[in-house]
Amino acid sequence: MRKCFLILAAALMLMPGQACAKKKGGKQVIGFYNVENLFNTTHDQGKNDYEYLPDGANEWTSDKYRKKLSNLARVIADMREENGVWHTVLGLAEVENREVLEDLVKEPAIAKANYKIVHYESPDRRGVDVALLYNPARMKVLDSECLPFDFNSSIHFTTYNKKEQADFRTRDVLMVHGLIDGEHFAFYVCHFPSRRGDKGLDLRARAAEIVYEHSQEMARKYPGIKCIAMGDMNDNPQDASLSEYLHGRRTVGEVKDGDFFNPFWEMLDDGIGSLFYRGDPNIFDCILVNDALVNAPKGSFHIIKQGKKYYGRVFEKSYMTQQSGQYKGTPFRTFSNGRFIGGFSDHYPTYIYIQK
Repeated sequence: MRKCFLILAAALMLMPGQACAKKKGGKQVIGFYNVENLFNTTHDQGKNDYEYLPDGANEWTSDKYRKKLSNLARVIADMREENGVWHTVLGLAEVENREVLEDLVKEPAIAKANYKIVHYESPDRRGVDVALLYNPARMKVLDSECLPFDFNSSIHFTTYNKKEQADFRTRDVLMVHGLIDGEHFAFYVCHFPSRRGDKGLDLRARAAEIVYEHSQEMARKYPGIKCIAMGDMNDNPQDASLSEYLHGRRTVGEVKDGDFFNPFWEMLDDGIGSLFYRGDPNIFDCILVNDALVNAPKGSFHIIKQGKKYYGRVFEKSYMTQQSGQYKGTPFRTFSNGRFIGGFSDHYPTYIYIQK
């Protein structure tokens, strides 16, 4: 009997994904990470990726690329260590192509997670895309699509004139529709248009509107669907793109039909940041959940607190943080002032828990 037990235990240790899959309704980790310019060392046709080539401005060599992959895998593995389970879903921003994603999921530190990839090439001129990694033992993908940015809105655009609008390119939003323990989910992975001084507010508002409108279509098609919008929004939770156009609310008590809850609003109010600008904290790396995850029927998935206060987590460790110099206390990034310093990213990753 003891021999049989040991064989069974060993089998479960060798199959972590399958073992987790049997824990119906258990804690699921939903996360996002802007990995800061994950480029390989070869040129993508039609993309302005020249600075990330061996003879480019960043002298981007295979050794630097492998160091970057190893660093990112270490962070993902450490989140698994803290949470006790691998992410069910992990959205990524600033990835060059599918090849870098395939290299990342094969890194020894995270290979056992068996992450699968959803990725589409987007029209961003630098070649940075968004993507989704998912655990196939916990989620079944049903379909996916990219939602392109457009100007078909009632928003009055002041950032670009008509000619500039026709020439504008940015990242698509990635939508992935799947089942977790039999429940429908729609994940939106975003990298909203960048800040250029004080410009771009209308662009980010339109990007949020695109996500919101699609989520409402999904809710009509799949009543009760759980929608989660995540990404580098290039705005803070209280900004109009998230609070008005994505209908993000600060607390669960404010969430009504058609609203989203932004767990990171209260955290930012308390001085927590996922990135910093001139020493001030920001949380652009938001994960918002719709009313179906806040006011969920008993026995179905809902967002849960992490600890006594917050529903979200900004994951930071000392090794991920600059320990000295001008940028002390901020994320330890890959480059600083044009010099390779071997860090991780200029953003900390974020995540939430859902559970039945």
